[in-house]
Amino acid sequence: MQLFDVYPLYDITPVKGKGAYVFDKEGNKYLDLYGGHAVISIGHSHPAYVNSVTNQVAQLGFYSNSIKNPLQQELANKLEKVSGIKDYNLFLCNSGAEANENALKVASFYTGKDRVIYFDNAFHGRTSGVVAVTDNDNIKAPFNQNHKATKLALEDTETLEEELKKGDVAAVIFEVIQGVGGLDEASSAFYKKIAELSKQYQSAIIADEVQSGYGRTGDFFAYQKHGIRPDIISIAKGMGNGFPIGGVLIDKAIEAKTGMLGTTFGGNHLACAAGISVLEIIEKDNLVENAGKLFKYVEEKASEISQIKKVKGRGLMIGLEFDFPIAQLRKDLLYKHQIFTGAAAANKNLLRILPPLNLQKQHFDTFFKALKIALD
Repeated sequence: MQLFDVYPLYDITPVKGKGAYVFDKEGNKYLDLYGGHAVISIGHSHPAYVNSVTNQVAQLGFYSNSIKNPLQQELANKLEKVSGIKDYNLFLCNSGAEANENALKVASFYTGKDRVIYFDNAFHGRTSGVVAVTDNDNIKAPFNQNHKATKLALEDTETLEEELKKGDVAAVIFEVIQGVGGLDEASSAFYKKIAELSKQYQSAIIADEVQSGYGRTGDFFAYQKHGIRPDIISIAKGMGNGFPIGGVLIDKAIEAKTGMLGTTFGGNHLACAAGISVLEIIEKDNLVENAGKLFKYVEEKASEISQIKKVKGRGLMIGLEFDFPIAQLRKDLLYKHQIFTGAAAANKNLLRILPPLNLQKQHFDTFFKALKIALD
């Protein structure tokens, strides 16, 4: 049987990871500045994480949500403590797309409305509801195109109010810093206006923190910089350091009802053990603060390279923008210098950097040295 061929693949087979590095089957060592799409938050094979997952699977890896699982409450308590946010409830699921699907569903239940507003270059997932609010027609099948979804430009408060006035908008969903879309971030004034207008016209606001959450931006959540309080927050990628886990943080004003949401695998024992361990390591090793400090260092190093026209993002959610397409540069960094980096679908000139949050300055020194050689 052949695999369903939907992924363009690099001819590299990683078999082991340690810290900020992965190793292929030939023993070659690669600096991981992409973290498998921002998933690796605490580094590959962190010993405390490995012990937590190993010990849990030796006891009980899974049972369904029809029984009590105290690890779910332990994870929720730890998340509240480390993130610093209050008065939310947590629903656990398996991925970012699933988190956003459930976020939209909760918003629709809560408001009794059925239309969603999203923004240019948004990426919220590939499943049926969230692909409808993703700005990429190439990944929307006819089945996905019947949802009531309206795309707007960032910073366009006038059109936003016109749409909300129509009275049928269940939610406004946004990535505070866009990932696949190219690291664009609107102003604090715009996010505050979304919150103000949504409250006025009785719609929910959903902050998609799937990629930007869990300390990646130098704040635990990217929205915290802007002085807003989302009704719903979706989380996933960095949450399990590679173990599939996602979640939805739901304001306590939104009432839960039996059967309203559900999942087979979400919040299972093994996923919770992974999630708790990640939060413990983020807290103990001050990884949120580390991400914030390293961004300033990257800006300094980038200023030495004339070909870099702009540094985008915050923390360790970084975009280096050039005035040429970076596809070949990215391949050179990978095959000639053994460094993983990423790209952005909506901006072909942007090199994306999404490394583990425990990265150090010397890793960026290695990267910038290689970048200068590759550019020359």
